[in-house]
Amino acid sequence: MSKLIPLGENLVILPLKEDTTKSSFYIPESKDAKPGQGEVIAVGPGRELENGTLSNMTISIGDKIVFRKYATDEFEIDGEKYLVIPQKDVLAKINK
Repeated sequence: MSKLIPLGENLVILPLKEDTTKSSFYIPESKDAKPGQGEVIAVGPGRELENGTLSNMTISIGDKIVFRKYATDEFEIDGEKYLVIPQKDVLAKINK
């Protein structure tokens, strides 16, 4: 269970580990680089619509996704890095 509980149409993502070289040097990606990938560990209830109902969330806990990196907010809790992104910035689900 996630320590972060997303609100609205936000998702909490556990990102895939970044690439390192054989000598363990971290290779950062620029913000203009390819989209990020991660596993969804928490899903918000959905965006509240004008009529008071909630929009449907099409992403579920456990989904592996590809998302726009520039849209992320990053948090670290107990040494673990998490991302919070809006569902609209998910580009695709990765088929298992």
